[in-house]
Amino acid sequence: MDVYSSTYSENIIQRVGIALKRAALSQLHPKMLAALLLPLLIALAGAFVLVWLFWTPLSNWLLVVLGDVGLIERADQWMIDVGLFSLKAYIVPIVVALIVFPSSGVLGLIIAAVFVMPIVLQHIQKRSYPQLRRAGENSTVLSATNACWVGLCFVIGWLVTLPFWLVPFLGVLLPVFWWAYAFTKILRIDSMVEHATKNERMVLRKRYRRDYWALGIVMALLSLLPPAWLIMPVFSALVFGHFSLRQLELIRSEIPAVVPHVELIEKD
Repeated sequence: MDVYSSTYSENIIQRVGIALKRAALSQLHPKMLAALLLPLLIALAGAFVLVWLFWTPLSNWLLVVLGDVGLIERADQWMIDVGLFSLKAYIVPIVVALIVFPSSGVLGLIIAAVFVMPIVLQHIQKRSYPQLRRAGENSTVLSATNACWVGLCFVIGWLVTLPFWLVPFLGVLLPVFWWAYAFTKILRIDSMVEHATKNERMVLRKRYRRDYWALGIVMALLSLLPPAWLIMPVFSALVFGHFSLRQLELIRSEIPAVVPHVELIEKD
């Protein structure tokens, strides 16, 4: 039997749907509703600090950069001459907002991953997976290191690809891709690191790679709705937490030879 082939009759849509359904029910619990406050407050505080520190310098820098682009400078001057508005004065605040607010949003996601995910996992394990043994090691260090690294990659990638938003369709696809990247890469590790061993994490990542990306894409699409950001950090943690713990429980119920076989694969 191929250790990475699923032994279950469920397909990816069913597995993702089960995780979403269970997460929605868990989100209604008073403890999980209270957990919404921390990442939300951190994101709002981060947005305030970033606006205070960087809004004016970024605006001034972008005005200089756009002034060096001949086409934009001529269009801006023409619009002012005919009595319309300044094109640069319209573009600059939008670009600065597209830099500042996603940065504060990913900060809220990192806080949720490092500080809220343990609360989420403890809650859903107690209620839904009481027999699941914790076997992870160095979970806090791995979680924090991974979250910070992915957050840095997200911010750099977001900034580098901003000019491509002017290309048709990429203005929609790129935000979805980067948020799917952040959700998947941060929460996939965080949702399994406390309970799964190193070998079990490898099995989960290899067997359910597409499932995790599907979850990330769903979370990214939901995050395009502004009101959803009030619950996204905790709700996404619940979705990934339910998915990882459920699949880990199923993996451990398989034949005992699975994990030793993985060790042999790693050594080869």
